[in-house]
Amino acid sequence: MTLWLVKSYGVSMNIAVFVSGNGSNLQAIIDAASRKNIKAKIAVVVSDNREAYALERARKAAVDTFVLDPKGFASREDYDKEVIKELERRDVGLIVLAGFMRLVSDSFVRKYKNKIMNIHPSILPSFKGTHGIKDAFEYGVKRTGVTVHFVDEKLDHGPIILQESVSVDENDTLEKLEEKIHKLEHKLYPEAIRLFTEGKIRIDGRKVRIQV
Repeated sequence: MTLWLVKSYGVSMNIAVFVSGNGSNLQAIIDAASRKNIKAKIAVVVSDNREAYALERARKAAVDTFVLDPKGFASREDYDKEVIKELERRDVGLIVLAGFMRLVSDSFVRKYKNKIMNIHPSILPSFKGTHGIKDAFEYGVKRTGVTVHFVDEKLDHGPIILQESVSVDENDTLEKLEEKIHKLEHKLYPEAIRLFTEGKIRIDGRKVRIQV
């Protein structure tokens, strides 16, 4: 079954960016939106951490923020229900996970099926989990990279939208490799959002087809 994810081209889509930390990918998305490189409005930045520097980046760009502390909730599902209310209020059509350190619930994934993106700092399916750069570096690979994918109910598993690799050179330190990966992330994530919001992505089984 082939599914076109967006059929309307002319109207700017509302997106939500989920963050927990520094927010460098958020900044790349903000910059791309300000240059009109993506047909989207960042309607809200959602965070589980009120100390996240990403929230300051959002405020500087005059983007609304929504902070919800998970400590007051008995389950991920209860937490996500409150987040969903905020997303529905803002008519969000795409959710972008950008350093969000909480796993979203299965019910949340089903609610926004094929409308949640994540970025991972390795060439999936290799080096899943929270230490993708370090794991690849310590394994001794000659190339690693970045994957942008849709989120499903399994960790780092959903259909792959974009991938690009970088070399791991003989003299690279972990810090140097991290710089390479982050630079590539800041290029790839806005591009994936652009493709989605311009209606150029369709899913065919596990394969993501991109219209050029």
